[in-house]
Amino acid sequence: QVLPVESGGGLVQAGGSLRLSCEAFGHIVNFLDMAWYRQAPGKERETVAFITSRGLTNYVDSVKGRFTISRNDDENMLYLQMNSLVPEDTGVYFCNRRPALDALWGQGTQVTVSS
Repeated sequence: QVLPVESGGGLVQAGGSLRLSCEAFGHIVNFLDMAWYRQAPGKERETVAFITSRGLTNYVDSVKGRFTISRNDDENMLYLQMNSLVPEDTGVYFCNRRPALDALWGQGTQVTVSS
């Protein structure tokens, strides 16, 4: 089983932007609902945003208007554009199917937002 590979995280000041990418190696993302998840320090993993196979999107309230999820099925890629970042966005970000499969959790990418 080839795991997704997330990238694009880093250290950024509040108000900055990052674009996360997910290479869904070995998985045909067409026809699948996909999502970005994050795990903040000391907290449970939560769904940040998801996108259906038809391109419909949904976001957790805390990121609405700031984050944009997108997909490129031809290249098996998932993206998360994050703008106006705040310290509360700090965490490890993962991509996975929605609902998530335990066998598909990758290493994630660390996002740290400084105040």
